[in-house]
Amino acid sequence: MEQIGARLREARMRGKIDINQVEADTKIRAKYLRAMENEEWSLLPGEIYSKTFLRTYADYLGMDSRELLDDYRRQYERPTDHDLRPLAAGRERDRRPRSGRRQQPQPRGGGGFPIPPWVVVLVVLVIVGVALYLVGSHTGGNGSTTPSTSQVTKHHKGHHARHKHGATKHKAAPRFVRLSLVPTGTVYVCLVNGHGRKLINGQQYSAGQTVPVQSGRTLLLTLGTNSVTITANGVKVPVAPSSSPIGIRFTPGKHSPLSSSNQPACS
Repeated sequence: MEQIGARLREARMRGKIDINQVEADTKIRAKYLRAMENEEWSLLPGEIYSKTFLRTYADYLGMDSRELLDDYRRQYERPTDHDLRPLAAGRERDRRPRSGRRQQPQPRGGGGFPIPPWVVVLVVLVIVGVALYLVGSHTGGNGSTTPSTSQVTKHHKGHHARHKHGATKHKAAPRFVRLSLVPTGTVYVCLVNGHGRKLINGQQYSAGQTVPVQSGRTLLLTLGTNSVTITANGVKVPVAPSSSPIGIRFTPGKHSPLSSSNQPACS
């Protein structure tokens, strides 16, 4: 398995993102970013900070932060006392002397005796019998307690739909915008972040040239033409043709047009 730090460094280098830019966008100090890339987790303030920084850095680079956190837990977290307690209890039982004679149950502190196993079994059987009786009474109108094939199919389909809906509902929303530009012709590009820092300072690109991938919480873009393919967090963004400069504002999960007065200007 490739190390976590190597995967982080590879994703950053692939996006041509400087470590100082990551520090400015994520508010994580550069020395901690380098420590994560070098697998020097002991240099981070603590385990909670380590996992928080790792999640933020992975989201910023467009990686699967949940997978990286699972790998971190498997490689670096130690079992807690709660995890070790059942194992210790099992070993303690193994140490107890065994005798051929069955021991009589001893009274507990409250003065009672342990419940014999057959009583527990009897109670469970009674509960199951009552449940079957109630189910039979409820479905007695059609003379059968066995669900039909169509009922079983509907139940499984409904359970699958609820499970799928729940998985979609709990999917974490992105916290950064990862912007990719691919020129399809000659195009002027000016890109700044939410703090006004110029990420692409008025460059002219032609078809086939590589535009560095940029990330941030807010990105403001000015284009000279629509001769470009835009992808934000893996979703293609349509660009309508225009005789005047085109301005677009990107935030996590959405984008909106910019008026000419709000479009960023580069030298």
